Amino acid sequence: MSKSILRHLLTVGLLAATAMQAEAQRDFSQVEIEPQPVADNLYMLTGAGGNIALFTGDDGAFMVDDQFAPLSEKILAAVSTLTDKPLRFVINTHWHGDHTGGNENMGKAGALIVAHENVRKRMSTEQFTKLWDRTTPPSPAAALPVITFTDVTTFHWNGDEVRVQHVGPAHTDGDSIILFKQANVIHMGDTFFNGSYPYVDLSAGGSVDGVIENARRVLELADDKTKIIPGHGPLTDKKGLQQYHDLLVRLRSKIKTLVDAGNTREQVIAAKPTKEFDEHYGQGFMKPDVWTGIVYDSLKQQ
Repeated sequence: MSKSILRHLLTVGLLAATAMQAEAQRDFSQVEIEPQPVADNLYMLTGAGGNIALFTGDDGAFMVDDQFAPLSEKILAAVSTLTDKPLRFVINTHWHGDHTGGNENMGKAGALIVAHENVRKRMSTEQFTKLWDRTTPPSPAAALPVITFTDVTTFHWNGDEVRVQHVGPAHTDGDSIILFKQANVIHMGDTFFNGSYPYVDLSAGGSVDGVIENARRVLELADDKTKIIPGHGPLTDKKGLQQYHDLLVRLRSKIKTLVDAGNTREQVIAAKPTKEFDEHYGQGFMKPDVWTGIVYDSLKQQ
């Protein structure tokens, strides 16, 4: 084994171990749930994990994603400050635990959990993530979505038409975006990481090209007044999504050029194709070398 390959494997292993250790040791007692108004009766809640959307009104509370289980009490307390109506539905944008960890608790609070059928399939079976060399055990039965769909489902709720649309392989194979039609708000789940390189879970059917294509389609749906909730990062708009889309298109092209020239995975990473953007986009969870490797792997899988 070459020294460069060994160094890369050690780096990936260290990142995976660090991420797992951080999750296990995190003190959720220090996390605060912060509501941010997005539109009339619609809020983005931040804490730890994926961004939550909360839609309130006479029909009851409607939530998109629910972060980690230890935060459920705080999330429900935040909901109670925004509405006196019960929580009726929780939509999972995909299967990852920072978006579905509160499912069991929200179900016990009276909510029906809804997701694409692939979310239930992945949550109900053991999952292996090659990038982190990590196995995720099946979720408890009480945490699984109780309503699933194959393509799209629509809620006529709180005076709005809320469209939950499955999108082809992107962050995973079970991603959904949620369009609040009258409010003109779109929650994109982890198909959109605002301000950082996106994590694409190739082991769960994800695709870099799918992430780019989904961003393009949402840009077609949005107008200059549309508010866009990303899976991670600050609330933004069509302009912010356009910047994200254009960045991914540019970097994919640079990496594909290196791949087409016959470079190995290690050589593509060593070429630092993302270098000019790393100061802004490479400081979060998804480090530049790891992200470049994901793009390489995704292109080679085509």
